[in-house]
Amino acid sequence: MSEQNVSFQELVRECALIGTSAAVLGWDQETYMPEDASGFRAEQLSWLSAQAHQRATSPQWADALEAAVQSCDEKDLAERANLFEMKRRYELATKLPVELVAREAKVSSHAKRAWMEARKENDFAKFLPHLAELVEIAREKAERWGYTDEPYDALLSCHERGATTAMLSGLFDTLRPQLSGIARAAVERSRDRARPLPAGPYPLAQQMILNEKIARDIGYSFAAGRIDTTTHPFCTTLGPCDVRLTTRYDESDFCSSLFGVLHEAGHGMYEQGLPGDRPGMAAGDAVSLGIHESQSRLWENHVGRSRAFWEKWYPQAVSLFPQLQTFSLDDFMSHVHQANFSLIRVESDEATYDLHIMLRFLLEKKIFRSELALADLPAAWNELFVELFGMTPPDDAHGCLQDIHWSMGAFGYFPTYTLGNLHASQLIHAARQDSTIRDGMDSAQYGPLLAWLRENIHRHGALWDPAELIRRATGSEPEAQYHLAHLSSRYVGV
Repeated sequence: MSEQNVSFQELVRECALIGTSAAVLGWDQETYMPEDASGFRAEQLSWLSAQAHQRATSPQWADALEAAVQSCDEKDLAERANLFEMKRRYELATKLPVELVAREAKVSSHAKRAWMEARKENDFAKFLPHLAELVEIAREKAERWGYTDEPYDALLSCHERGATTAMLSGLFDTLRPQLSGIARAAVERSRDRARPLPAGPYPLAQQMILNEKIARDIGYSFAAGRIDTTTHPFCTTLGPCDVRLTTRYDESDFCSSLFGVLHEAGHGMYEQGLPGDRPGMAAGDAVSLGIHESQSRLWENHVGRSRAFWEKWYPQAVSLFPQLQTFSLDDFMSHVHQANFSLIRVESDEATYDLHIMLRFLLEKKIFRSELALADLPAAWNELFVELFGMTPPDDAHGCLQDIHWSMGAFGYFPTYTLGNLHASQLIHAARQDSTIRDGMDSAQYGPLLAWLRENIHRHGALWDPAELIRRATGSEPEAQYHLAHLSSRYVGV
């Protein structure tokens, strides 16, 4: 590698150091930071964001990037793809003034705290001014970035390269009747089959033991990560060998934290499988939130809700939670596979989950088309919830205040969850064509599956667009049929 390329890598590494330092502060903010520290923490995060942005949009950065592009071997397709993506990111970054970046970081930091309080107190008015400011910032970013047909396009593509409002609207319009039909049939079927989990308590200490054993067994490395407790479960990367998971606990249902850990461990194993020698480079980054979500949903649902998985782990659960001794594995599987129309997205089941995403997508689309005033958001949420689920949320804490995403300014994020579900089903279908992987999954040995994901998804970083990555891994373009077939087989019996 030439000296000029090294110079660009050094600049990128410097920005990565700043970004991961901010991530440490963000993780602390969501886990252990004392409440009164929120004001100064907002200033810290704002300053770090500004510093990283200034460096990544400087003439020195542009010159070093151009030199790297010019000196790159034309036959090195992977490095050319890496530099092409870095150039795309640079062009997007230079369209945002540093003042806007710093302002967004500060506003979001305050908004998270306001959201937590509003959710706890069921007071949307307390969050509304923060939400309005974040929407205003998102609109300005969209205008500066430019878009295909409407502002929401720019926000979507920020999370999922190549995604547009029109593409996702077409996808959801096609899926909605099929998913609604599967959901209704699954809920009806569950009324006769589902068994309630024996009453708690399920002590937190025992839950933590089981969660760690399972996360370690499927491949999450505790030498490069840990599990902590928070209000809203998440996974965050604080460096190439520091990938943190969080979950929340419910002493009445150990499955709540366990499936949260499986979900976040899927994210974590993806991050741990990315090339660790290229921090800050596209080659070392996850390609999109949709691909990221495919990893979490794959491990949570296709692995963690399979009978083979629980044939291995249910005896250990019974030993930790004695009230399960009279609850058979068949009873437990009926509990794991039950379908209900839930108020809360993160507590919903596979069969109904995507309807929660459709609701959020439709509302975000209206917000950025100026068809929905933010003050009317709670009423609009409730009206659409009745249409999709047949029930009205009792309050905003169980309605439009339930998710953290809007307090982070993460508009356009929610659709990636459904894209992740589609990708997960397609990836599992492709992986199971290998008899070693299929036999491993059927005996709850997941090393071959993780190795396949490392080879076909993780190691490629952000070199290829999401659709191209799925095509390379599975041999076909991204399709919804595999997910619909999976849901029908598991929840409807067809």
